Amino acid sequence: MQAIRDTAWLNIIVFLPAAGAIVLALALKDAKKIRVWATLVTFATLALSVIMYVAFDRSSQDFQFVTQRNWFPDFNVQYFLGVDGLSAPLVLLTALLGFASVIVSFSVKVRVKEYYVWLLLLETGVLGVFTSLDLLMFFLFWEVELLPMYLLISIWGSGRKEYSAMKFLIFTIAGSASMLIGILIIYFSMGTFDMVQLANTPVNAAVFSSQAVFWLLFIAFAIKLPVWPVHTWLPDAHTDAPTAVSVMLAGILLKMGGYGMIRLNVSIFPEVAKQYQPILIGLAVVSIILGALAVFRQKDLKRLVAYSSVSHMGFVLLGIGSLGTVGLTGAGMQMFAHGTITGMLFMSIGLIYERAHTRQIPELSGLASRMPIIAIMMVLAGLASLGLPSMSGFISELTVFVGTFGQYHVATIIAVSSIALTAGYILWTVQRVLFGGQSEKASHISDTTAIEMIPLLVMLAMIFLVGLYPSIITDYFKLGIEPLMGRLG
Repeated sequence: MQAIRDTAWLNIIVFLPAAGAIVLALALKDAKKIRVWATLVTFATLALSVIMYVAFDRSSQDFQFVTQRNWFPDFNVQYFLGVDGLSAPLVLLTALLGFASVIVSFSVKVRVKEYYVWLLLLETGVLGVFTSLDLLMFFLFWEVELLPMYLLISIWGSGRKEYSAMKFLIFTIAGSASMLIGILIIYFSMGTFDMVQLANTPVNAAVFSSQAVFWLLFIAFAIKLPVWPVHTWLPDAHTDAPTAVSVMLAGILLKMGGYGMIRLNVSIFPEVAKQYQPILIGLAVVSIILGALAVFRQKDLKRLVAYSSVSHMGFVLLGIGSLGTVGLTGAGMQMFAHGTITGMLFMSIGLIYERAHTRQIPELSGLASRMPIIAIMMVLAGLASLGLPSMSGFISELTVFVGTFGQYHVATIIAVSSIALTAGYILWTVQRVLFGGQSEKASHISDTTAIEMIPLLVMLAMIFLVGLYPSIITDYFKLGIEPLMGRLG
């Protein structure tokens, strides 16, 4: 294990999908070979990520698998990669959903080469965000995902795909501009982009106050998470994106927002985070409740899950706002659990759409009799989403509530009440779509294939594994959170 930690292991994991995209673009033409190659590349990335995760030394709070080199010495910019307990599970989640996304994309028939090139580049961009320890590198990787996401939605999406892609781009660029201003203020004030150094040194902003820099960074992460009222891009992007892009978007890209809040806002500005703690909690509760209520108005299955994600990401912000070990650990767990659960939901909905050619709930009824396996998977994903015990959604939400209740009783109780809303809209959706009288759309459709079952079973296994044995994730997140506690006081 030590030998693995002493190599450039993490560099291979981060850049393997991009290298695979280059080979695919230059050397492959046949659609079947392209799919096989993309599958092999993402599977290799997943396998290496699992080895990295197992090899991670859980007795150390230090960053591991570190590569640190001077990049632009005149500006003190470094090529600086590493993982700790906070980022290691998110790297694993990214690799897992990257592999699943390639498999659920086998139905893509148009411009196949371009599609997989952008999908693989997207994975490298997200992996870079979770592993960068230099602020400028962090920002560059953050920007890498913009072009792939825009093109994947605008070219291979459906409905108002150009509008949704542009709306995603505008919101994200606005957040990126805010982040860049904050990063530059930190650099000109402290003379370094080193995130590890900044987390251990009080930041004294020379031009703007620390409070202003905190909010400049927070705006970018709130848009990505997303937090009310900057959430409106998400339902449109999900509705019109292809299935694999929805899986990546909900499963991984939203987590970049929660990760950024913990890694930058809380780590670098702990005193400011404590000062504005009530505002963070308030925004979390509003997002949880309004997101859940908005679900009941939706007729499109993907739009329904999108608003559900707004609500569930509110739990992440609630845990972050607690500024305690238990709450922050719960926020990390909720990011991981939501990634697998929502990924499974979008895969199930994608399979239904491919067969019924509609996602409109009023047009879907009685699907369970025609596609029992897909129905079972959708029901299980729904139960995980509403927090059924023994599944990952339950333990992650419970950890957030326990971590927050000691400081904010009323806010926690309001957040807990949203579970009833979640149960209501999940059961309502399942009953209308899967059971009841068979609709015309359901009369001539078939069930899933063996290949399509692979990503669904992988997601289901992770949901139960984390639900029944949560320490496989919590031990890592606690390790990453504990150093923050000394700075939070």
